[in-house]
Amino acid sequence: MLNPQIATEVIEYGISLGADFCEIYVEKHNSTNISILSSKVHEIKSGIDFGIGIRLIYGTKVLYGYTNKSDKEELLRITRALAAQDQRDAIATGLALNFIKNVDYHTVKNGLSSTNVNTEQKIQYLLQIDQAARAQSDKISQVNCGAFQRLQNIEIFNSEGLHITDTRNYARLMANAIASDGSEQSTGYEAPGALSGWEFIENIDPKELGTNVSKQALIKLTADDCPAGKMPVVIDSGFGGVIFHEACGHSLETTSVQKKASVFWDKMDQMIANPAVSAVDDGTMKNYWGSINIDDEGMETKKTQLIKDGKLTSFLVDKVGAMKTGYERTGSGRRQSYKFAPASRMRNTYIEPGDHSLEEIIATIDNGIYCKKMGGGSVNPGTGEFNFSAQESYLIKNGKIDRPLKGATLIGSGSDILQKISMVGNNLELAAGMCGSVSGAIPTSVGQAALKVDEILVGGKA
Repeated sequence: MLNPQIATEVIEYGISLGADFCEIYVEKHNSTNISILSSKVHEIKSGIDFGIGIRLIYGTKVLYGYTNKSDKEELLRITRALAAQDQRDAIATGLALNFIKNVDYHTVKNGLSSTNVNTEQKIQYLLQIDQAARAQSDKISQVNCGAFQRLQNIEIFNSEGLHITDTRNYARLMANAIASDGSEQSTGYEAPGALSGWEFIENIDPKELGTNVSKQALIKLTADDCPAGKMPVVIDSGFGGVIFHEACGHSLETTSVQKKASVFWDKMDQMIANPAVSAVDDGTMKNYWGSINIDDEGMETKKTQLIKDGKLTSFLVDKVGAMKTGYERTGSGRRQSYKFAPASRMRNTYIEPGDHSLEEIIATIDNGIYCKKMGGGSVNPGTGEFNFSAQESYLIKNGKIDRPLKGATLIGSGSDILQKISMVGNNLELAAGMCGSVSGAIPTSVGQAALKVDEILVGGKA
């Protein structure tokens, strides 16, 4: 995408202005989004974006700028403007780029550039979701669904001689149903995604998906109010992992560790969780939503063991994080686009499965809550204190699921909940989500098997 000779001259210029490191990140991405609302096509939207980001590092100070132009004079201008913020003596330099052909581990059949699936086929697929959702009950007052695809091409040059490219295809499906009865209203929601083409979406039964989101909404519509207080809670697999991601995962990124803004910054090789807990962040999982071949600094991604049998074993480390903390890089430098400098970020983050079935875990609780699906929430990244709502939850009585509940909220802190996880199930699942942080919003997966938290504060109206 960028002439290597221009890249070489720009990088040499950055180093000649006193920078210790210079990097050029080139990105072009195409996207399309089709949505259905009120049983009709609501929106068909597509776009193309191109840009180049330049990063200069002086010691551990990062300077960053970007442009939509690829001509040499514009890139030199940005480099000069950045360097002016840290005046140093010019030095002589020479650079030889070493092009690396990365291996693409993620098979894609019908990416965004494919002509095998047309827009009308995609619309008909989405309409099947809509019809199946509405067929469940006349109390389903609204259904909206959509399909998103993205093709991202990146190219990275840096002053260490690196020159590497990568291509990423994303596909994601969204379905939402609203159930209404008088003044009462509730929702059901699913949004699976993958580092893949349209074939990922085709393999999801649209009628089953529409039925599932309607059933979620209808169950909550007649559910009892959730009781409040401290009690044992079972959090099921899949998106239940969002609590670990938000309340603990961000605290293991060197973005916070390097500033000592994490409760875990000085806990390496210490027990930070119950021995039942082992956690991983893995960028290598084939075709998973949060996977990457290389990170946005050009490093091949890895599988990183964060916690093993309760002990903290690694942080997530990008280039600047490695410089500031001394820990080795983990291929975790990520960014939303060329408009952001990279930072240490999660990929596919999950608690590893244990030996128990969901039924065995529930059977140990006399009175508690079963959170089948988690929703959104808020987290204080410095302390790990969180507040998450349950999208679908049930009362547990005498070791069995009793009746559905609504309005359940889990309140606690990441460091505390890790210590109180006493049982982990064998039904590991991951779910797609978008994670926002200092380097923008990026695709990540969260996950876990079902797990038991011995005691957590539950918010509810009953």
